[in-house]
Amino acid sequence: MAEPLLRIRNLAKHYRRGEQDIPVLTDITLDIMPGDFLALMGPSGSGKSTLLNCIAGIDQADAGEIVFRGEDLTQYSESELAAWRSHHVGFIFQFYNLIPVLTAQENVELPLLLTDLSARERRAHAVAALSAVGLADRLDHYPGQLSGGQQQRVAIARAVAADPDLLVADEPTGDLDRASAEEVLTLMERLNTELGKTIVMVTHDPRAAERARKLIHLDKGELWIDANGSPYNVPGGDGHAAPQAPGP
Repeated sequence: MAEPLLRIRNLAKHYRRGEQDIPVLTDITLDIMPGDFLALMGPSGSGKSTLLNCIAGIDQADAGEIVFRGEDLTQYSESELAAWRSHHVGFIFQFYNLIPVLTAQENVELPLLLTDLSARERRAHAVAALSAVGLADRLDHYPGQLSGGQQQRVAIARAVAADPDLLVADEPTGDLDRASAEEVLTLMERLNTELGKTIVMVTHDPRAAERARKLIHLDKGELWIDANGSPYNVPGGDGHAAPQAPGP
């Protein structure tokens, strides 16, 4: 049986507001397997983006473990996490986060500056990634010359250019019209099924969640699943499933 890509156990996170501790994540236990396409859903304030940020090594949890290939990321320093992210994680954001004064190719090359690749290798990776998302003819276009869907495809090319183990996507279709959203979701499906990329996606869009292989709901910082593990239920839905750990 394959080992989890990420093994999350008893994860907890809170924020401080004045004299008050605000719990955001409570006792999260979850395995993310190689090749998973996982959608995180839940109401605003449920902890989805916080969990995504902890998985991606952006935020650090207050308790619990996130184990990647035998290494507990919660024990890493900020600099160690930054190095881990640059080698293992690709990011896809709702608002693309492209640099307006850089071309599509230059935007895709930007995170590769943190690697040991030469300038020629960086260009080759960027061209290959943009070709993979159907933008080989837009290498020299600036973000302002591209549609929203094309900009998000540039962002996806940037996320995969370094061949990361994990793609994390925070509302990747939230700023797109329906047709562009469908194109982006189809591309993400291809990355998962054809290239075996592991994807964790936060979304409010049921159509986006339907493209994922696994669906998890969070409510008030807790995971909610049914007795069979699929589909995942939220409190108040059919079955009133209690929060359960998906494994030992």
